[in-house]
Amino acid sequence: MDQQEIEYFYEGFSNGVLWPAFHYFPQYITYENKFWEAYVTVNQKFCAAILERAEPEDTIWIHDYHLLLLPQMIKEALPNATIAFFQHIPFPSYEIFRMLPWREELLAGMCGADLVGFHTYDDMRHFMSAVSRVLGYSNEKGYIRAGGHLINVDAFPMGIDYQKYAASVVDEATQETIAKYRSILGEQKLLLSIDRLDYSKGILQRLAAFDLFLQEHEQHRSQVSLIMIVVPSREQVKEYAELKEEIDTLVGRINSRYSTFDWMPIHYFYRGFPLTELSAFYNMADVGLVTPLRDGMNLVCKEFVASKLDCKGVLILSEMAGASKELQEAILVNPNDIEEVAQAIHQALIMDEEQQVRRMAAMQENVRKYDVFQWVNVFMDRLEHVKQKQRELRSKRLSRVDFEQLEQQLKLAEKPVVFLDYDGTLVGYQPKPQDAVPNRELKAVIRQLAKKALVTIISGRDRETLGKWFEQDPVNLMAEHGLWIRRKDRGEGWKSMLQIDSSWKPSIRRVMDYYVLRTPGAFVEEKNNSLVWHCRQAENGLRDLRMREMFCHLKYIARGNNLQVLEGDFFMEIKGPGVDKTKAAMDFIAKEHFDFILAIGDHWTDEETFKALPASAYSICVGDKCTQARFNVSSHQEVNQLLEKLGQVEPLKLMMI
Repeated sequence: MDQQEIEYFYEGFSNGVLWPAFHYFPQYITYENKFWEAYVTVNQKFCAAILERAEPEDTIWIHDYHLLLLPQMIKEALPNATIAFFQHIPFPSYEIFRMLPWREELLAGMCGADLVGFHTYDDMRHFMSAVSRVLGYSNEKGYIRAGGHLINVDAFPMGIDYQKYAASVVDEATQETIAKYRSILGEQKLLLSIDRLDYSKGILQRLAAFDLFLQEHEQHRSQVSLIMIVVPSREQVKEYAELKEEIDTLVGRINSRYSTFDWMPIHYFYRGFPLTELSAFYNMADVGLVTPLRDGMNLVCKEFVASKLDCKGVLILSEMAGASKELQEAILVNPNDIEEVAQAIHQALIMDEEQQVRRMAAMQENVRKYDVFQWVNVFMDRLEHVKQKQRELRSKRLSRVDFEQLEQQLKLAEKPVVFLDYDGTLVGYQPKPQDAVPNRELKAVIRQLAKKALVTIISGRDRETLGKWFEQDPVNLMAEHGLWIRRKDRGEGWKSMLQIDSSWKPSIRRVMDYYVLRTPGAFVEEKNNSLVWHCRQAENGLRDLRMREMFCHLKYIARGNNLQVLEGDFFMEIKGPGVDKTKAAMDFIAKEHFDFILAIGDHWTDEETFKALPASAYSICVGDKCTQARFNVSSHQEVNQLLEKLGQVEPLKLMMI
């Protein structure tokens, strides 16, 4: 990188855009397109450097917010490589992330990885929410489906090298340092604060809390000192230079207000220290004061815990640090609540030794067990797990050889049948269901295929809509999951498979209408034997919440009335007892002797049908998901291409004639 790239990429975009945004300081974000261009360029340079060395199937582990675009760049160049990404800082909520003009590109870059890791579940949840809202990718149980690419997102709390810090304390050089500092400081109690210079670390708020503590607890004056270490960082950046000036001023003010001839409340060091001296500070301190305003993990608190070999000492930890999810025995505080932090300092100083040991021992066990080596092992195990899952899905992809075999079977067949789902299989999902009208090209494909096989569209759609759309087409229709059947091959009109009882509808409709009123964009569709609550046009997070609420509300009513509850992509359907897709399809097959069966669908309601079909049947699931079907294809467009090719097949019997 040249000097300008370093400045624009590192100080400009990485630390002038991503760092403040991801740490919830939007007021510090710099919206400069030249910084973004440098960020793209440098990520491309990293990619080029990797490609000079990487083999096609290597494993590549990318770290942190400086390289968010890199996973996708490598995936495009090395599609068979295993790519992992870990972010060491927080990932912000959607409301913050959406402010970035480059949000789509950043998320798409991260989605090039096979495994995306964060320190906490909250960060993982925020990332998946942003991906869903910005890119429109669906996610379930920690998996994102980005087109044909399956991505696992998980939380991996990072540890430290526990033995390194535990051993450093008993090192001779460390013990000499402890003795030297003790001779200077005497027997007073010590608070320890160690941070890099940054506005996210809450240094000013911590100093204000210590000032309040000294005001409110005069008995501790001359008995307690704060050792405050601030490691220089980004001093050339305006915000950091101003922060340094404020810290200097506040430390000076506190020291001048409370200092005596033989006591100074704050020992302030603006520099880094070697491990020997850090270990001495960790071991000597009675209280570790770690109160960032926002932190991905924060390893200082874990280093402090590992250094307390006698388990004496207290950790005061910000609940905004990722480590707070693990170190529950610490005194957890909101770093913005100055009074709470001041009170926590007092509580820590008067805590009895038995309680200190109990708390510290529990935290030590956690830090020892989940060390940095365990973190790597768990991460790599998970990476292998997602690659195995990808391989399983890939093994079901309908290959050219598989299609040729399918094509050959259709050629040999004398009585073939093709079952097709509609929404998500023949057409893409639409915000308004009535807009998913079959176009001229699709209908031409189906007409051509109907010359070769008995084509049956089996859908949850109502009979009026399906009948209107395919009124003139030579296809059989099964509407409302098989409740209504139109056998066009026999010249028959619509027939119901059972006596319809709609007495249950009014009570269910009232519940659904209640949730429509609470969910802008939702609406209810009424069919002969079912009610469907649609929410595709509702706000992303709200619709998920309402779906869960309504499911809990209706499940007991449904069970008591022998009703079925079907959940789909942005809809929930309640239908009366009786037929379903599987029963309708199997009844259809049982009455006739088909020598070729093909079934294609995308919904979980199709899974039982796939499972029930004879072993010789061809079943295809649309979308990259775990399925009972024999094969997967990626999209409805691929289904249409497949059907078009099958429509061109000439049966061997005719060819011989």
